[in-house]
Amino acid sequence: MRIIGGKLSGQRFEPPKNIPTRPTTDYAKQGLFNMLSHYYNFENIKALDLFGGTGSIAYEFASRGCMDVTTVEIFPRCAAFIRQTARRFNLTQIHVIQTDVFQFIANTPDKYDVIFAGPPYPLPNLRHLPDLIFERNLLLGEGWFILEHNPQYAFDTHAHFYKSRHYGTTIFSIFTNNTVQQITGG
Repeated sequence: MRIIGGKLSGQRFEPPKNIPTRPTTDYAKQGLFNMLSHYYNFENIKALDLFGGTGSIAYEFASRGCMDVTTVEIFPRCAAFIRQTARRFNLTQIHVIQTDVFQFIANTPDKYDVIFAGPPYPLPNLRHLPDLIFERNLLLGEGWFILEHNPQYAFDTHAHFYKSRHYGTTIFSIFTNNTVQQITGG
């Protein structure tokens, strides 16, 4: 695997074998961060990566200059790998929290400019993630919640749905606060 953009562009990292992850493809990751770069100055945002897995998304945020990146991962081997790789790349702005994502959402007092969630597709409560993010008011101002999913799910009728982007069978549904939808024409 590799970091595709920013100061660490091209740097490779090798996750341990047999860890329970489904990394976002480079193709989809490139599309996601190209889109984000049109809307955000990475140096000015606070990012949250839910279901951190290999840490791939967190590394991309940090490589592009994001100074506050929190990643949440329940599996000890995955969390340890993210910490180790962040140290290797000197990404001190990455904070790894080893806990259940749903417990984190329910208990965090923090708010974020961008929240990314790349859950396992068979996760039973995947479809409830947007509701939980907005019930807990976790987005700052014009922030985005980006949910990675497959074509089995559709969110275009959700009250906070903004738009989606498709990269093969990987879909990023983007949600935002209603005021932003009204300003941009949603």
